[in-house]
Amino acid sequence: MAYFKVAFGFLVTAFLSATVSLAHPGLGFGWGGVGAPGGQSGAPSYGLFPQFYQFSCPQAEDIVMSVLQKAIAKEPRMAASLLRLHFHDCFVQGCDASILLDNSATIVSEKNSLPNRNSVRGFEVIDEIKARLEEACPQTVSCADILAMAARGSTVLSGGPSWELPLGRRDSKTASLSTSNNNIPPPNSTLQNLITLFQRQGLVEVDLVALSGGHTIGVARCATFKQRLYNQNGNNLPDQTLERTYYYGLKSVCPKSGGDNNISPLDFGSPVKFDNLYFKLILWGKGLLNSDEVLLTGNVGNTMELVKAYAKDENLFFKQFAKSMIKMGNISPLTGFNGEVRKNCRLVN
Repeated sequence: MAYFKVAFGFLVTAFLSATVSLAHPGLGFGWGGVGAPGGQSGAPSYGLFPQFYQFSCPQAEDIVMSVLQKAIAKEPRMAASLLRLHFHDCFVQGCDASILLDNSATIVSEKNSLPNRNSVRGFEVIDEIKARLEEACPQTVSCADILAMAARGSTVLSGGPSWELPLGRRDSKTASLSTSNNNIPPPNSTLQNLITLFQRQGLVEVDLVALSGGHTIGVARCATFKQRLYNQNGNNLPDQTLERTYYYGLKSVCPKSGGDNNISPLDFGSPVKFDNLYFKLILWGKGLLNSDEVLLTGNVGNTMELVKAYAKDENLFFKQFAKSMIKMGNISPLTGFNGEVRKNCRLVN
């Protein structure tokens, strides 16, 4: 009789576990951890795996793509803004949607950090995706996963590569203004500084160069490259690595005083097409930011060879960009019962 009770208890537990895991695949059960794509240095993917919403919200990715298609058709630059949001999220306490939280009694928003203020955008598109997902599958799809899906979708809709995206991140209940100020690479970074900030996230040189290739789409504000035009080394002279005609063109957009919010494309040849022209422009002295240029001229490590390789072979760049995006998307996610699934991406529940 005792044996029957134990066996029956085990069956009930197994049945309940199976039921819960069907509703929330992966939740606390470690499905798809080891061997799921893209963990750092071959480590497990922290319980993230592509089929996470297969049962609980099978239409999640279609909903994300339908909102993105409209938003990017209306404003092609939005693709780059959404890609950047995911990057600025993952570099601050992991890919946990902390960047989406507004100021509140308990939150000091990362939106006001130096790298983000008057600069990060696309929040309304994330809000719309979240509202549509809440209608279809209430409190199921996290804001952190929405950011990851939006980054991939934006890349694809701009003509770039796709990748199998591990899912199952949960949302933080905290934000960190100071980490945002300290961890996100500034546009005037030296190469050594870039390498150090990427290493802090478990990302290596090949990831740094490939992910910098995200600058094949989007724009930058005059404030981020003004120093290169007027006072690169504290001697009131421009950056000598800038190609002359390009330099004069930039000066017309970005005056010595004022005009900080004037914008210039990061890749002026094909600013809304995801391609490898960004790397060719760097070779031609037409990289916009100091952090782009130093990948070629910084004289540390292997980055020059990588820039040349990606300029020569777009397919090689696309493959590595996809790999590095998966790796970046796996930085310290909250999984299982950590964090929460926010109802509104701007507020903790």
